[in-house]
Amino acid sequence: MCDSLVARGEGTADGATLFAKNSDRRGREPQPFIQLPAAHHPRGSTVRCSHVEIDQVAETYRVMGHSPLWCWGFEQGVNEHGVAIGNHATWSKDPLESEPGLIGMDLVRLGLERGRDAREALEVIATLVETHGQGGSAFASEGDEGYQNSFVIADGRSAWLLETTARSWAARSVDRGGLTNRLSIGSDWLIASRDLERHALQQGFWSRDGRLDFEAAYAREGWPTFLTQSRREATEQAIAGPPLTVAAMKEWLRGHGRFTAPPPADRAIDDADRYTICMHADPVSTTTASLVARLPVEVGRRPWPVWISFATPCTGLFVPVYLDGVLPRSLASGETPTADTVDPHGRATSAWHVMRVLPERAARDFDRARPILEEGWKELERSIELERIRVEQEAASALALERVDESIVLLTRFMEETVDRMLTTARALTARLS
Repeated sequence: MCDSLVARGEGTADGATLFAKNSDRRGREPQPFIQLPAAHHPRGSTVRCSHVEIDQVAETYRVMGHSPLWCWGFEQGVNEHGVAIGNHATWSKDPLESEPGLIGMDLVRLGLERGRDAREALEVIATLVETHGQGGSAFASEGDEGYQNSFVIADGRSAWLLETTARSWAARSVDRGGLTNRLSIGSDWLIASRDLERHALQQGFWSRDGRLDFEAAYAREGWPTFLTQSRREATEQAIAGPPLTVAAMKEWLRGHGRFTAPPPADRAIDDADRYTICMHADPVSTTTASLVARLPVEVGRRPWPVWISFATPCTGLFVPVYLDGVLPRSLASGETPTADTVDPHGRATSAWHVMRVLPERAARDFDRARPILEEGWKELERSIELERIRVEQEAASALALERVDESIVLLTRFMEETVDRMLTTARALTARLS
C-alpha cells in the first residue's frame, strides 16, 4: 500500500510543485535510499530489471530514490531534470499476467532514468506497460503475486496521475491530486492507450454509454474498500484544503486519520480506521520510507531539496538530500547489521536500520513515546532547516560563479553532517524509549 499527494501552481502556497509519497511495504522490508549516476550505453545493450531483461536506451539520467533491498527499481524517486515519480499497487478486473514482466518499481526507475520531464516520463512508462506488460512478484518472496500499478508523475511545470490495467492505461493532468491503492480516474482522463475503449468493450466492461469512465469500467468488483477508505478521505481533505506547503506535505505523510496516535494494533483486519496514511498495519503493510520534493522549474540554477524519512515518518525526521552531491553511505545501506556493517562500537551504520527501531520501541506505549520523540526531533529539525537555507544559498552562489565542484562539496558535507546528527539523535531516543 502507498499514498501520494501532488500540488502545483495555485495549489501550493508559493506556486512551486510539491510531491509527497509514503512507501508502505510488508513487515520490516529494508528500503535504503540510493543514488545512480547518469550513463551512456552501447547500441544494442539491454538492462536486467527485477524479473525481465529489456532493451536499454542510449542515455540514462542521474537518479536517486527509495529502493526495496531485493529489487531493481524504486518505490519513489527523482531525477536530475526535476522529475518525481511514485507508484501504487492497484487491482482491476483484468487478471494479472501469468508470465513475468515489469513491476511498478521497475517502471518508476525506468521513467526517471529516461524522462526529461513529467510528460516524457509518463510516455516512457505507458509504452513499457504496453510493450512488456506487468507481472511477477512485487515482494521479496518470489511466491507472492504481483499487482498492477498507478503512478504520480510531476515536474516543476506539470503533474499527472497515470493508472493502468493489464497493458492499457489512462492519465490526467492535475494541479492538486493524489493516489492510493484503487483506481480513481473517471471520465476525465486526458490521454489513454489506443486500445482502452476497445478492450473495455471486448471484455464487457463498458457498453459505449457516454465517455468511458476508467474507474467504473475497470475497477475490480468486490475490492475491499476498507483498505483505502480513510486514506482516500485524508487525501481528499488535503486536496480541498488551503494551499499546500512542504510542512503540510510532511504532516500529511505522518497522518493517522481520526487518531492522534497510530490506530491500536488490535483493531479488526476489516476496520477502515486501521489503515492510515502513516501505516502501522503489520503484517499487512507498514510505512517503510517517505519522500517530499520541491521540484524546480529550471534545474541547475540552485540546489533543490528532497526530504526523506525512514520507517514510519511519525516517529522520525525528514532529512534534506540533494542529487547535486554525494549521498552519505549510510542512506544506501539496508543490509541486516553484520560485522561488516556496524561501526567500531557495534552499532548499525544503515540509516534504515537505525530509524526502524524507533517505531518498534514507540509501539510499546505511544502516549509515553510521543512527547519524547517530539522533544527529541523538534530542535534538530529547526537547526537543520536554518542550516539548509544557508548552505543552499552558498551553493547557489558557487553555481552562479560556475564553481560546480565547490557547490558539490558544500552539499555533500551538509548531508553527511545532517545524517550523522539524525542517527546520533535516533540512537539517543531509542535508549530513552527502552
